[in-house]
Amino acid sequence: MNTVRVSLAERSYDIVITSGDLAGIGPFAAARVRGRRALLISDNHLAADRPIVSRSLELAGFVTESAVLPAGEAQKCLGVASSLYDRLVDWRSDRQTLVVALGGGVIGDLAGFVAATFNRGLPLLMVPTSLLAMVDSSVGGKVGVNHPRGKNLIGAFHQPAGVWIDTAFLDSLPDREYRSGLAEVVKYGVILDADFLAFLEVNSAKVLAREPATVRHIVTRCCELKARVVEQDEREETGVRAVLNYGHTFAHAFETVGGYGAWLHGEAVAAGMACASRLAERLRPDWGRGHAASGRSAADVRSADGAAALAD
Repeated sequence: MNTVRVSLAERSYDIVITSGDLAGIGPFAAARVRGRRALLISDNHLAADRPIVSRSLELAGFVTESAVLPAGEAQKCLGVASSLYDRLVDWRSDRQTLVVALGGGVIGDLAGFVAATFNRGLPLLMVPTSLLAMVDSSVGGKVGVNHPRGKNLIGAFHQPAGVWIDTAFLDSLPDREYRSGLAEVVKYGVILDADFLAFLEVNSAKVLAREPATVRHIVTRCCELKARVVEQDEREETGVRAVLNYGHTFAHAFETVGGYGAWLHGEAVAAGMACASRLAERLRPDWGRGHAASGRSAADVRSADGAAALAD
């Protein structure tokens, strides 16, 4: 078990990275929130795991309710958020009611947005089940839903009470989803850690084979890198956190034009990073004589194109 601390004064929290320990979720939650009611939000792909998580919460003293949604990006909208508000109202929820987001990036963003906005803020526990959610969207407090004219245009900053990452979820993740998540993994190496990028290049076979120790290492390192950025610029006010958006301007355009479904997010980010690196070289032909944020030359940064290969 690895633990990464996100230090944000009174909003600080722990990210736990473990494997095969869904039973630990209940005690982890009970140690971090005062209330003992929990709404578990997940999608229909997690039918086998949802009862285990509910049971763990109940054994830790929680009364639980479940909201099960269809899978897919189409759920990340105001209409579905409103239906979840209705569930919370029907359940007579108060500000101590815990929202547990069990799922990938869509569930995490949607459930987090509901937690941020219902009753002016409910405690949130992230339990990401996809690689992309583990290394990116579950950490840092960005939550939101899509608008028909733009991705993530409606949202908030709402830090979770904690993040419980169980890498065993990745054993059954479809290959396309896994490779999509690898695009965000490569992004961290490109923007922040040249040694980590080199590790991914040398160990690509183990990464693609989902070798357990390798997976835990890359998830932990990505969480460490994101935590350090978020600690410096929690609400993206100084420009430091903007580095995490590398490739995302192109990516969000691809996703919006595609109608939120044709592209997986990581696939769009992979293509977006390749486009961003090529655009930078066109705008600054002399850039190759300098260094990118990661400390690598422009020629090396073109290895962001490798993200597209991983997600292909």
